[in-house]
Amino acid sequence: MLDRPFTVAAPSGARIRDRLFLSSTDEEVLRLVGRHLGQLARADLAARIRLGNVKAAGARRTERKRALTRHSSSRWAGAITRSSEDQYQLALRCLYDQQAGLRRSVRKITARLAAPCGQRLNGVRGYADEAERQSKQRRLQILGARLVEVEARISSGRPTVVVGGRQLLKQRHRLADVDLTVEEWQERWDAARLFLTADGESGAPHGNYTVTADPDCGAVAIALPEPLRHLANAPRGRYRLSCTVTFHHRREEWLDRITANKAVRYDIVHDPHRDRWYLDASWSATPVRPPAPEDLARAGARLLGVDINADHLAACVVDAHGNPVGQPFTLSTDLSGPASRRDGQLRAAITELLTVAVEHGCSGVAIENLDFAEARAIGRETMGRGRRGKRFRRTVAGMPTAKFRERLRGIAHHRGLIVVAVDPAYTSRRGGRHWQNPLQQQARITVTRHHSASLAIGRRALGHGLRRRPGVTRRRPEDRLGRATGQAVPRPGAPGTADPPRMPGTPHTGGKTRVHRRDQLALSLPFKTVRKAAGSGRFEAI
Repeated sequence: MLDRPFTVAAPSGARIRDRLFLSSTDEEVLRLVGRHLGQLARADLAARIRLGNVKAAGARRTERKRALTRHSSSRWAGAITRSSEDQYQLALRCLYDQQAGLRRSVRKITARLAAPCGQRLNGVRGYADEAERQSKQRRLQILGARLVEVEARISSGRPTVVVGGRQLLKQRHRLADVDLTVEEWQERWDAARLFLTADGESGAPHGNYTVTADPDCGAVAIALPEPLRHLANAPRGRYRLSCTVTFHHRREEWLDRITANKAVRYDIVHDPHRDRWYLDASWSATPVRPPAPEDLARAGARLLGVDINADHLAACVVDAHGNPVGQPFTLSTDLSGPASRRDGQLRAAITELLTVAVEHGCSGVAIENLDFAEARAIGRETMGRGRRGKRFRRTVAGMPTAKFRERLRGIAHHRGLIVVAVDPAYTSRRGGRHWQNPLQQQARITVTRHHSASLAIGRRALGHGLRRRPGVTRRRPEDRLGRATGQAVPRPGAPGTADPPRMPGTPHTGGKTRVHRRDQLALSLPFKTVRKAAGSGRFEAI
């Protein structure tokens, strides 16, 4: 059963960033504030984890906030307790996802172990030889032990959380492999454990009392915690930075919010790799209900079907009737190199994709609802084995499906476009079978199965089937190189609707002046049986 197409929801908020050009004094003050609040945040998170999986009333947030206020302020304490609760809930969801992945892996390996080597049992193929079977038995024991540990943590409600990142923590034991010195690692570790997050408050001056950005001059002021009030250089225990912020990206939206005193959250972030400081502003957006795919089909909207691949994007414009418009095209996505370069390449490809959609008058973009989480969790058990399976696993690992979807819906929302997600089943297979040749006839480029798959994705988003209807003319007669043959696929008419056979003396109803030799002829020999004479092409009466 295929999943119904659905419209991807618009982003629920916005986040913008501007660089802070700090002086040495500013950096020292921010480090002191971040370390002090980070220590309080880690202690509060540990207290929240010790409480376990309880309801909101049992989390004791009021008591924890009151205890933190004595060492910071009421607003800093509120931001710390809110962040601790969010971190705890995220860690708990990750445990449930890990449990589901381990159960899938155990179930799959157990089913294959039940089948004999090199044979099938109830449609399940066994392992190739005894060596592979033995290694999978050991793998099953390891996964079972991990599953028991995860289920124990879920039952106790105490997930493990590493403030600063578990990956960065493990790098401390292999600094030579990641090309880091002890001082460089320590600097990154300290920067990741700073806490400089100030929640917004509606009605407060410029939407935030703890961290305030002046819309007129761009000055940034921070409310210092109670033990660090002696560092203040502004009234009411505040420290004013020597630099200013501008927020060129989406500046008008930011100004509309802070001038109306709506809530804006600020995060001060330090990037030790570049030795830069940033100020991030974020806020929640008004929920917008996008039109459903059925509404787009009734309105006669066009869509740009996109097929996501490991190294390129194949796209084709589809009209409201499911027919291709113009030429299909390909966008290269070179996702090699560091993370910043990959993200830039992905954004550039999405921007070019949406530019083509706007030029062709499309109302949105249709993509596949790809989710390789289960396949990545199980790995070799579901993606094949040998060289072919290894190559397929590498291809899946190189496809940025989740990041592409999130980037696409955010950029498309600001361009006024809609994103429709469809079930990916059979799009490549049926698209290549039914639409690759018709697309090749009208295209000036080499059409691949990925182009035909993008056409199938667009058709499914508009509610059409993937198969090409029989009896549809492939191309206009004046565009063909050969003789027009009428229908592409012969389809017999309903019984009783066929024209009677034409006799030699029957007048022709068309515009021809004489009967063509290819016209259908039938001999009229009443009351006699006609048979073909042996050894000749003539008919004779019996």
